Amino acid sequence: MKGLFSGLLVFALILVQANGVPKVKPAKPGLQVPAGLCKTKSTDLVFIIDSSRSVRPSEFEQVKVFVSQVIESLDIGPNATQVGLVNYASTVKNEFTLNAHRNKASVLRAVSQIQPLSSGTMTGLAIQFATNIAFSESQGARVKSNAASKVAIIVTDGRPQDRVQESATQAKQSGIEIFAIGVGRAEMNSLREIASEPLEEHLDYVESYSAIEKLSKKFQEAFCVVNLCASGDHDCEHICVSIPSSYKCACNEGFTLNPDGRTCGTCSSGGVDLAFVIDGSKSVRPENFQLVKKFINQIVDALEVGDQDARIALVQYSSSVRTEFPLNKFRSKQDIKTAVKKMEYMERGTMTGLALQHLSEKIFALSQGARENIPKVGIVFTDGRSQDYINDFAQKAKDKGIRMFAVGVGNALEEELRIIASDPVKDHYHYSADFKTMNNIADKLQVKICVDEDPCACESLVEFQTKVEKIIKTLTSKLGAFTKKLAALENRLLV
Repeated sequence: MKGLFSGLLVFALILVQANGVPKVKPAKPGLQVPAGLCKTKSTDLVFIIDSSRSVRPSEFEQVKVFVSQVIESLDIGPNATQVGLVNYASTVKNEFTLNAHRNKASVLRAVSQIQPLSSGTMTGLAIQFATNIAFSESQGARVKSNAASKVAIIVTDGRPQDRVQESATQAKQSGIEIFAIGVGRAEMNSLREIASEPLEEHLDYVESYSAIEKLSKKFQEAFCVVNLCASGDHDCEHICVSIPSSYKCACNEGFTLNPDGRTCGTCSSGGVDLAFVIDGSKSVRPENFQLVKKFINQIVDALEVGDQDARIALVQYSSSVRTEFPLNKFRSKQDIKTAVKKMEYMERGTMTGLALQHLSEKIFALSQGARENIPKVGIVFTDGRSQDYINDFAQKAKDKGIRMFAVGVGNALEEELRIIASDPVKDHYHYSADFKTMNNIADKLQVKICVDEDPCACESLVEFQTKVEKIIKTLTSKLGAFTKKLAALENRLLV
């Protein structure tokens, strides 16, 4: 039986290589689409950059890197995206207008030459300038065209020395969509007044300029227009769902997405003792803590909960650790989701090591509802650097047979996530720059919690053979499409 299984696999690989299909992996849910598959929206985009004296020269350079990374992903031109930049401190300087540059290289050179003004922080004045001048028709704005949207991205690290609410309201009423990014000492109430609604999509905060580059992917995706599902450039067995810059696969009712992220099976969660360990430190912020709750319940939704199925515990930590509910507390999915929604935000420090110790020593105890000979899974969520030592307790949890997943958002350190995660690390740690994209991570975790089938079972072998045949058929189809695109490209080059 194993020989037949291996033979089918080798046959599939040989056929793929013989057809000469390029060895390019398909886009995965939550990953950036390769260049050429994404066209950016027709947009008049103005960056409004704080260069007050509180912004150090090295930090200003990091802002310029962030701006450049966003621009790199755009289609620049008079019929695509136009970019302008306003630099402000106590005064406002129009570094370049929307119609000043007609190609990406020219815009990037202009960004590289910007120098900080190093004085006060007149944020309201800068927004007013952008509304009245930077987005005016004389500066290149396409005010008479409904096809081009107007977007401002403002970056600031301090408290404004003037009023921002009136200027921001005027800007939004004129049709400008405003994204507000606060850094370090940025005043949150002012950022809320500046940003467009909904705030969870238009307001971001990072603790330092060294983390601002992580937000570039969010804006790359925000400006991207792509529908790979409609174009057929996907490998979903059942349902293809478009998301910014990519797609994700889903399954028909009664089926579960397999770990490959594309095919569907009848695998259910099976028996598993699952514990969520959630960062409730003050850096998470109340609005994001609500998104974390949704993240938990999204995973719970995909599980079969009960005495013989999944049992779930929830732990929250900050400067201390609190068991919100143990494994033996709830026996229904709805009761768990209700308890998650009622969880109160602790809002203090970040003692991740203490939380890992609590997980390994207390949560999976028999007295707390853990079961013998049942898989143990821990999902640890954090958004920042731990204030205590994590190595020993992370290893202790893994040594006890707990399968550890590490999920990081925002300012989380990827080094710490790798320490927490089980082997292979690449399959057990996930990072997102933005709380609002955690749903993509939840999709991946749902399938990884699922108990694997025996690949040598007859039923699995038949299913595998069917999947191989589908893969070969898909690859053959894609090869024909790829050959046509290549021929068209060659013809264009020869003209």
